[in-house]
Amino acid sequence: MTASTKPPRFKRILLKLSGEALMGEGKYGISPKTLEQIAQEVRDIVKLGVEVGIVIGGGNIFRGVSASTEGMDRASADYMGMLATVINALALQDSLEKLSVFTRVQSAIEMQQLAEPYIRRRAVRHLEKGRVVILAAGTGNPYFTTDTTAALRAVEIEADVILKATKVDGVYTADPKRDPTATKFKQLGYLEVLNRGIEVMDNTALTLCMDNDVPIVVFNLLTAGNIERVVLGEEIGTLVGATT
Repeated sequence: MTASTKPPRFKRILLKLSGEALMGEGKYGISPKTLEQIAQEVRDIVKLGVEVGIVIGGGNIFRGVSASTEGMDRASADYMGMLATVINALALQDSLEKLSVFTRVQSAIEMQQLAEPYIRRRAVRHLEKGRVVILAAGTGNPYFTTDTTAALRAVEIEADVILKATKVDGVYTADPKRDPTATKFKQLGYLEVLNRGIEVMDNTALTLCMDNDVPIVVFNLLTAGNIERVVLGEEIGTLVGATT
């Protein structure tokens, strides 16, 4: 998108990317084209003065829950999933730095040759200096999803909002691909999502957001320019919770 004169609605965001989002049209792995598009959109909002933290899943490489249901030890499977998020984080860092965007990868699992350890104060300081902070390896603990990681890190860095990038343009009453009568919600309350069992984030993540008043915007990543549109306050996707 072209540079906007409109001030951003959010000063500091936590962008949640699924591992599947990096696949593009593929069935697994990382699509260089999709990675480049995401990097360009992140660069555009950084130019607006927005401070950006990013949490990426690892489902394009390895999904711990799926492996555990097939007989693998759940903790071991989850640790493997965490390592997959580090691969994705390094790939995104490379794409961003090719666009002259300063970044830091922080890992919840110590791996000095690849990333800084996750330290909240250091992450906040990087954000204040205009660096994009990519938060990898989940929480460092098994049995927690990257949704929960996103909620936890958003609270820790005092993000104004979680932007949950998906392959659909919001939250619907049913799966729009299977039910043509499904309608999109413009806004939902935290309790409504929990009580109706709507799949936005897992319950642990959602409760953490509710307890700390962190709103969530669910939107379509595949539409070019959507990240900037959300940051500028355009009403796209579905808002969960309320913004001040």
